[in-house]
Amino acid sequence: MISLAELQSHIESGKLSADDALARSLEAISQHEKKIGAFVCRAEAPRAAASGALRGIAVGVKDIIDTADFPTEMGSKIYAGWRPRADAPVVMMLRQAGATVVGKTTTTGFASRDPTATRNPRNPDHTPGGSSSGSAAAVAAGMIPLALGTQTGGSVIRPASYCGVAAIKPSFRMLPTVGVKCFSWTLDTVGLFAAGVRDLAHGLSAITNRSELLPGPPIERLRIGIVTQDFASAPDQESTQALRVAADAAARAGASVGTLDLPEAMAEGWDAHETVQEFEAHQALAWEYETRYEAMPPLLRAKLDETSGIRPADYDEARRTANRGRKALSGLFEQVDVLLTFSAPGAAPKGLASTGDTRFNKLWTLMGVPCVNVPAIEVEGGLPVGVQVIARFGNDAGALTAARFIEEALARR
Repeated sequence: MISLAELQSHIESGKLSADDALARSLEAISQHEKKIGAFVCRAEAPRAAASGALRGIAVGVKDIIDTADFPTEMGSKIYAGWRPRADAPVVMMLRQAGATVVGKTTTTGFASRDPTATRNPRNPDHTPGGSSSGSAAAVAAGMIPLALGTQTGGSVIRPASYCGVAAIKPSFRMLPTVGVKCFSWTLDTVGLFAAGVRDLAHGLSAITNRSELLPGPPIERLRIGIVTQDFASAPDQESTQALRVAADAAARAGASVGTLDLPEAMAEGWDAHETVQEFEAHQALAWEYETRYEAMPPLLRAKLDETSGIRPADYDEARRTANRGRKALSGLFEQVDVLLTFSAPGAAPKGLASTGDTRFNKLWTLMGVPCVNVPAIEVEGGLPVGVQVIARFGNDAGALTAARFIEEALARR
C-alpha cells in the first residue's frame, strides 16, 4: 500500500516531486485496476497541484459524491452519465488541500445493498465489502493513498476490515454531506480510507485544517473498554480472535484493558437504527422509487417495498430511543478513553453476491461517534480482520491516537 504520510514527508523534504508522487499512483492503477475494478471512471491526464498539504496525493471519490469533472452515477443506471454542475464541498476541501482526484470509485446501488463487481485485493474470490467497495479496494491494492467513502450502516468500517486498510468514520458532520446522494440524513457520514492510522490522521487534518488531528504523543495509561455487543448476536471465530489479539497487544503495551457491558438503552438504539434509516430512505429516494421503480437496484427496491409501512410515530420514537442511547454512551466515556469492538462479523464473505453484515457497525453510526478500523489479524485465504476503536463524540483526535497505539502494539506482537 502507499503511505500518504510518507509521500508527504518525501515531497516536503524535496526527495520526491508532487508530479512523481502522483505518477506512482497512476502507474499502480494501470497495473492493478483491470483485476480489481475499483474505479467507475478515471481522469485522462491528472496533474499534481503546485501547493497544499496534499499536493501529489491521488484520491478516489466514492461515486455518490458530486464531482464537476466526472459523472456521478451512484451505482445505478438511473443516473448513467449524469454530470453535476459543481463539486460537493468535501471534494472542494480535498482540492483546496492540494489533492488530485484521479477518479470515481465504485459504490453499491445508491450506497445500499446491491453489490458491485469490485474484487477484494487480498483475495479476489471474496467481496471487498460495501457500500464503499471501490474506495477500500483501491487503497488496499496500493493504487491510491487516500479515498473518500460514506457510511450509513457500516459502509466505511466494514470494507476497511475486509480489505485490510485503516479507515475512519469521523464524528457526525465533521465532513459535510452536502452534494452526497442522501440515503438517511440522520446517519450518512463521509469517511476516509488510507494505508495506516497515521495516514488517516494526516489526510483528515489536511482536509479539515485541524492540526489537532495530526499524530501527537500517546495517551498516558490509555483506558480501553472492550464491548462485544451481545444484542447483535455472536461474531465469527475470526472476529473474536481479532478482538482478543488486539486487546492482549494493547495490554502488553501498557494500556488498561477491561470488559464493559453496554447499557440497555444502547441495545434499544441498535434496534432503532433500521427504523431511522429506512424511514428516511423512503423520503430521500422517493423520486427514484416512484418514477423509476423498475430501474431501481433490485435489493434496494425490495427493501423499500418491505419497509413501506413505517409510520411517522415509529420514526419519532426511534429518534427518541437514539437520543437515550447517546446519553448512555456518554456515561461510558467517564470510565474509559475509548471502546474496542468488532469491525465486522468475520472475514470477507466468499463471492460477490453479498457485501457483508452491518450489525457491528450500525449502532456507532447512529451514535454519531468517531470510529477507526485497525487491521488486526490475517486468517486463512490471506483475508484480514480488523477491530474498531470508538471515542466520544468530537474526540476524533483521541480515536486516532488510540487507534495508532493499538496499531503499533499489534505490529510489535
